Amino acid sequence: MAAKSSSSNFHGVGRRKSSVSRVWLKPGKGEILVNGKEYDAYFTTESSKRSVERPFKVLGLEKKYNVQVNVFGGGVTGQADATRLGISRALLSLDETLRIELRKNNLLTVDARVVERKKYGQRGARRSFQFVKR
Repeated sequence: MAAKSSSSNFHGVGRRKSSVSRVWLKPGKGEILVNGKEYDAYFTTESSKRSVERPFKVLGLEKKYNVQVNVFGGGVTGQADATRLGISRALLSLDETLRIELRKNNLLTVDARVVERKKYGQRGARRSFQFVKR
């Protein structure tokens, strides 16, 4: 999952719905770049911005690490949650003692819910076609 790489870069991968986020942490001033853009320009909703910041706020490491994120697939919410998990895993590869605090705040819990597939003979995953009696 999250593996430590050389030259003080720490790596983590997060997934949510159909989004995959690869995260690299480096000691720095607290800049978060997502696909080459500043994270508050990339994530437009307030909840997704808070989601990305949450691992640092919980641990009190707001301005200690620069974050480089490569995220693709899915929508805004899925990408933000995948990034949050990737950051949490990268922080875990940095320091294993953070696991207790991250676990307590549900930041290492993988949300495995994905969209259920549409079934044949039905209108959607569970919705049937309208039944006509006569």
